[in-house]
Amino acid sequence: MPDSQNGLQRPVGEVYLLFAHEAYFPWAGAREVNTSLVAAASLLHPHVLQPDGMHIYDRLTRGRRPGEIVPLATLTYELGGGAAWPKVGDWQTVTRDLMRLIGDGGCDALSLNLPARARTLVCCGPHSTVRAYDLASREYRTYGPADRIEVLVSIGRELARVEAGCALWPGDNLVSR
Repeated sequence: MPDSQNGLQRPVGEVYLLFAHEAYFPWAGAREVNTSLVAAASLLHPHVLQPDGMHIYDRLTRGRRPGEIVPLATLTYELGGGAAWPKVGDWQTVTRDLMRLIGDGGCDALSLNLPARARTLVCCGPHSTVRAYDLASREYRTYGPADRIEVLVSIGRELARVEAGCALWPGDNLVSR
């Protein structure tokens, strides 16, 4: 389906990028935001470092299912634990640009306040385990891939609620791939 603003073809079912960042409060009295989710096409925005955003977009969307939420940590895992990031793009500058874009209202985002355990799970690779101490039981508990999937499913439900009737807007004047 063509994007009405620039005539580019957009995927029927968008893929999404999920990334953690330094926590902030968008306005006085608002809840803390420590993780953001954007439509992958936001990487094609002219205010995102290019061609890095385009290269990350290509890597992010390659072989994905429509509607898939892909944490930045999954890309890092797929890129040899981050060793291949220099060949793809400067993810730090790109995510910083995305944060600025979100703050300026240049694209839509699902702004999340993930609890520490959920945030840790999405910041680890898809096959990682996280060991956490439970003060109440005075025992360690290990969280793994199934727990990470639960977090992503929960984020997917929130995204579906937010997108009901209107998909996340990636911004205008997206660059051509």
